[in-house]
Amino acid sequence: MKTEGSGSSPERIWTVYVVEDDPRTRSFFEVSVRRSPRLRWLGSSGTVAEAVAWMQRTAEPPDVLLVDLGLPDGSGLDVIRSAVSRFAECDPLVVSVFGDEDNVLSSIEAGAVGYIHKDAAPEDIAQTIVEMKGGASPISPMIARRVLEKYRLLHSGAQATERRGTALATADAAVRQLLSGREQEVLTLVARGFSYAEIARLKDLSVHTVQTHIKNLYGKLAVHSKNEAVFEATRLGLLPHPR
Repeated sequence: MKTEGSGSSPERIWTVYVVEDDPRTRSFFEVSVRRSPRLRWLGSSGTVAEAVAWMQRTAEPPDVLLVDLGLPDGSGLDVIRSAVSRFAECDPLVVSVFGDEDNVLSSIEAGAVGYIHKDAAPEDIAQTIVEMKGGASPISPMIARRVLEKYRLLHSGAQATERRGTALATADAAVRQLLSGREQEVLTLVARGFSYAEIARLKDLSVHTVQTHIKNLYGKLAVHSKNEAVFEATRLGLLPHPR
């Protein structure tokens, strides 16, 4: 049986570029990336200007952009926008000390596919990157809960203004992006009553991989059981309401 990520190109090497102004953090990322046989280090920069200049001259597009938001000469959001406009296959992953809803929503709107708070950054960032390229959507549970809370507050407002409508649309996109495509598939099958073993067989995954997806779902939705996950996902529009 295949495990997740064992598609037709299991030996694909992903290229990584980092935009981070703190030298120690940048070095930490570089060591982690260089240790992974699935990743190749392209380089790094510490400012918006340096990152944009590198993107303009590079002959090799990055598969992954690891980016901080608080840079000395501006916002990492500008780097994300520049990357996704130039490199269609590039997946930006934010790793930032900012955990407020506005920054999270703005990052997702700009094109980020993941958002990790620096206080919750994994020891092996390379594994997170590889999982993201395999279809995961890495978002720190704390960040996910804040996005969900923002979404609920926007929905509960009594008056609808144009500004609120724009914010709600962005929040809705953020909520939907909380779950990766594979997590959404697993959640749908859980809602239909399939067991872990049945889901593993249907999706050609290992039971351990299915359990990992379930664990990630619980963290993102801030729930502790299958029933709670299905209820919360249905309420947020991630699953259709039962008829």
